[in-house]
Amino acid sequence: MPLPKAGDLVYVTRAASVQFVKPIWCRVIRVLDWITYDGWCWLDVYQLDARGDAVARRSIFVQPAKLESGQPVPVPRNRHEQQRSRSDRIGDSRPASSSEQPR
Repeated sequence: MPLPKAGDLVYVTRAASVQFVKPIWCRVIRVLDWITYDGWCWLDVYQLDARGDAVARRSIFVQPAKLESGQPVPVPRNRHEQQRSRSDRIGDSRPASSSEQPR
């Protein structure tokens, strides 16, 4: 894999760097132009959780040739979150209670 570019999704495994015993999904912010060993680079990334949401900003030292690319499999949200996010998108359509009604 050539150097990733901003916005790329990469799967960072132990093959890319020994510190990643537990692989992580990341979205690349930028490739840092720091001097490193041949075949290695520093990346500024957002670490993603199981839903694909950014949970941490990190600078990681990896071998770009060993990075995997693709899309993380999203974990379904629980039913309560789905209902709440749906009502947030369309607005709360519940009738106002008697104390909230205008006079």
